[in-house]
Amino acid sequence: MKMTMIYWKEENFWLGKLLEHPEIMTQGLTLEELEENLKEAYILMVLDDVPENYQRKEVLI
Repeated sequence: MKMTMIYWKEENFWLGKLLEHPEIMTQGLTLEELEENLKEAYILMVLDDVPENYQRKEVLI
């Protein structure tokens, strides 16, 4: 899955968010760290309150 990261440089770190999910915003010392932090934040948001033994199934919407 691809999403769009929007980002900008502050004094000591990079800030960014996902265009498709603007409620997810984080920071990183480097662009690479920012990207990893955004991925982790997205996964945490999507899997919030989901038990460890969840199952997956693709559905057509």
